[in-house]
Amino acid sequence: MLAYGIYARVLALISCCFVWQIKILTLFPDAFPGPLNYSVTGRAMKNGIYSIEPRCIRDYSKDKHLRIDDTPYGGGSGMIIKADVLGDAIEAFFLPNGNPIIYLSPRGQVFNQNMAQDFIKEKGLNLICGRFEGIDERVIQLYKIMQVSLGDFLLSCGDIAAFPLLDSCIRLLPGCLGNACSVESESFSGDGLLEHPHYTRPRVWKGLEVPPELVNGNHKSVALWRDNASKGETMRNRPDIWKRYLEKKDELAG
Repeated sequence: MLAYGIYARVLALISCCFVWQIKILTLFPDAFPGPLNYSVTGRAMKNGIYSIEPRCIRDYSKDKHLRIDDTPYGGGSGMIIKADVLGDAIEAFFLPNGNPIIYLSPRGQVFNQNMAQDFIKEKGLNLICGRFEGIDERVIQLYKIMQVSLGDFLLSCGDIAAFPLLDSCIRLLPGCLGNACSVESESFSGDGLLEHPHYTRPRVWKGLEVPPELVNGNHKSVALWRDNASKGETMRNRPDIWKRYLEKKDELAG
């Protein structure tokens, strides 16, 4: 308990000296902070652990109608966000802070827990939330933008994808959750397996009982049950993760 108290004070000191900065280029700045304003992430923002600043891409349009998109070269459906408009926005709003620039796109690397842990090592993140058919490819090339996807599905705009990505990162920031152990035991952390199932009172509900290993007071028995349950969940629900786990285990043994 004493160790945890010291740990909490250290995290509080760190959070006072460091604010993780999030800057977002979007067509819908009023959408932010949205759900991030509540619960754990909301408290973290109020406590100064991170800040979030959205900016409308239209603010950088020089067109009298504030137009930011045009038809694609080569034909095709949809509209593309123009390179000159988005480039001006990036140079004015993102480049001064030197943080990574992320474009939320189905063409990107699939986001995962390891990526979130890498992101929070930076001073902050710059996010581009696209719309329409996407952005001019030259912007991605010139500013060395990292494309990130949430998975093999499509959304109507990048703003929707921004919330789960940011939540995943923010909750890892020092001082956000308070207890580092709660992060280490979650799915995809530690050994990379899915988290074990959870139970609470009542012990019997609609004829279904809590596993006896969790109520016998034996800590070793509890730990063994959770380890086996974690492996079972991963084998059943994410065979891809289970395969990687076994391969990594074989490498370490070899």
